[in-house]
Amino acid sequence: MAIFSGVWSMPHQSQQPSLTHLDSGGAAHMVDVTDKAVTQRVALAEGYIRMSDKTLAAVESGNVPKGDVLSTARIAGIMAAKQTANLIPLCHPLPLKTVEIQLEPDYGRPGYRIRAMVKTTGQTGVEMEALTAVSVAALTLYDMAKALQKSMQIEDIRLLSKTGGKSGDYTNSP
Repeated sequence: MAIFSGVWSMPHQSQQPSLTHLDSGGAAHMVDVTDKAVTQRVALAEGYIRMSDKTLAAVESGNVPKGDVLSTARIAGIMAAKQTANLIPLCHPLPLKTVEIQLEPDYGRPGYRIRAMVKTTGQTGVEMEALTAVSVAALTLYDMAKALQKSMQIEDIRLLSKTGGKSGDYTNSP
């Protein structure tokens, strides 16, 4: 990797975009989105929390000492998406139009698959909001069930897709 005029670039990869959060001197800054078109933005992210069959059964049956694990994790994910700009430096505060959180049992893993879908209409995307929602929902699920199992693992948090904006649509291939 080489640095040219304070911007990171990859040799022999002309398709690689420069890092937009660095100014010409290499200092971090918030990207100016003033001239970007207002478009509908949608992002879908997912992650997993792996747990024992016994812990999964307890969560599914609602038999966890701290209470309703899944409702609490869902609300935490929604709240986290709304607070992303306060958590991740240089993120723009966005007027989110909707945040949906799904927590689905995965008996094969075993554990839960957590998905977040975030929508807005604006000048910048909601990928970080979707990823933050999944992360905090998973952390909340862990917190609510840790009395049953401290060895749970949060895994594979990733962006599945995004639509809108100058860079167009993106779908993460498995």
